[in-house]
Amino acid sequence: MKLRYWLAAALLLTVLSGCTDSPAEQQSSPPEETIDAAVTEDAVPAETPAAAEQEAQDAIPDPPEDAQDFVRVQDYIPDIVVDLRYATTNNFTGTVIYAYDDAWLRYATVCKLLDAQEQLKAQGYRLCIWDAFRSARSQQTLWETYPDGNYVANPANGYSGHTRGDTIDVTLVTFEGETVEMPSGFDDFTALADRDYQDVSVVAAEHAQLLESVMESCGFTGYDKEWWHYSDNDRAQPAPDFEPED
Repeated sequence: MKLRYWLAAALLLTVLSGCTDSPAEQQSSPPEETIDAAVTEDAVPAETPAAAEQEAQDAIPDPPEDAQDFVRVQDYIPDIVVDLRYATTNNFTGTVIYAYDDAWLRYATVCKLLDAQEQLKAQGYRLCIWDAFRSARSQQTLWETYPDGNYVANPANGYSGHTRGDTIDVTLVTFEGETVEMPSGFDDFTALADRDYQDVSVVAAEHAQLLESVMESCGFTGYDKEWWHYSDNDRAQPAPDFEPED
């Protein structure tokens, strides 16, 4: 009788011990709050390039009432690249011509430039601005530094397209902003800079011709001695008193 009692007790203890986790097993699962935190972090998606672009588009201001008003180009074309050479010493004069480092143009001209940007993006490129509006004072400084009427407009003969705010110097870059091969550098006063592309590489000629084709289709005309120089076909009045903010 006693033997059966002790056998039954031992069996019951064995069953009960199998229903209880060991301390190591109890600690193998992370705390509930840790799991919740991990799930929360994974549930927040990173901002996609499309979302970032949409955010930039949403930040574009309303157009001015007058299409001839001056506007900051990047306000309306957020993904355009701006590298104003005359705002630095990285130009043929070796001196800073103007203090402002934002590109300014007439709003009507910016609309055409936006069209060109969108066409080029469809082919894997973006526009990079080397020069846009140039004040009358800056034009005078440039002329005094390099008085050659083939490449610098003499203020005594009237205002340049840059001082009208309807003229721009541009080149092509990749989506990442890297330079692409073009016929020459900016303000290269040699035959390489003209629109006769027979003296440059095939790749450089193709890039320059692509830029020219798109810009002309959007209402610009190029200058035959400078592959980078384009003026709006709808000419604006000079703006001798306008000076962009620094």
